[in-house]
Parts: sequence; C-alpha cells; structure tokens
Amino acid sequence: MAKTAIAYKEKMKEISVLSLICSCLYPETRKNIMGDFEDMDIKPINKRASGQAFEVILKPSSPVSDVAHCITSPPKRDISLEDIQKKLEAAEDRRRSQEAQVLRTLAEKREHERDVLLKAMEENSNFSRMAEEKLQLKMEQIEENRLAYLAALMDRLQEREKHAQEVRRNKELREEVTA
Repeated sequence: MAKTAIAYKEKMKEISVLSLICSCLYPETRKNIMGDFEDMDIKPINKRASGQAFEVILKPSSPVSDVAHCITSPPKRDISLEDIQKKLEAAEDRRRSQEAQVLRTLAEKREHERDVLLKAMEENSNFSRMAEEKLQLKMEQIEENRLAYLAALMDRLQEREKHAQEVRRNKELREEVTA
C-alpha cells in the first residue's frame, strides 16, 4: 500500500499541470498523454456537470522499477573547521549588519520624532506670540477707546457747565432787570 502511494505521488509529479489542463481542453491530445505512462493507467470517466473526471489506476510495480525508484541521497562532503568558521563569521557579519540597520532605523525615527517635537514647540511658541500680540493690540485699542470716551464725556460735562453758568448769569440779569 505504501509503495503504491509513493509511486502515485511520483507519477503525479511527473504529470505537469499544463498537460493536465491540455488534456481537459483538447481530448484528442489526451489519448496520447494517457498512453505515455508505463505503470499507471488514466481512464476518463463520463463527463460531469462540474467538469472532466479521470480514474488513475496504478499498475503493480515490477522489480526493475523498484530499483529506479530507490533514490540515494547525495554523498555528504566533509566540512572542515575553516568552512564552519567562515560560515560562522558570515552569520556574525549578517547579524551585525542587521543590528546596524535596526539601529539606523531607530535613530532615524528618533530624529524624526525630535524634529516633529521641535516643530510643534515652534508652532506653539509662534501661536502664543501671535495671540499675545493680538491681545496687546486689542488692549491698546480698548484703552484708546476708553480715553476717547472719557474725553468726550469731559467735553460734554464742560459744555453743560458752561451752559449752566450762562443760564445762571441770564437769570441773575433778569432778576436785576426785574428788580
């Protein structure tokens, strides 16, 4: 059972996706593709509403094919102490480079934050200065208006006083004339 599953997996790897798609789209080429495999039969099943269906039947493996499927791993070469040392140094260089990159990024972020903070402080200072200047101008305007109002009030008061004196003088004159 395990050998047939392994053989099935290997054969499915051999069938390219393109050839599978072509076999669905072009049935005349499907016949040629289906005859190419020695230890597998592919039979089309009646076409269904959802698409094309196939039945894959694995043939029993022969002793010759077992040898072909037995893949040995490549021989491992001996790793010298120098190779290990070089790899360790390369890994250390990569780690240092990555650490330096992270530090540069953090420094750039800190610099940006500092710039933003300085700009905010400058804008706040400018706003405060402008608000203070505006308030000062408003206070000066209020003082000028107050002084003008007081001057006008004094003028009216003096006019009334002059008028009152004139009325008193006229009354005295009338009293002297009538007396």
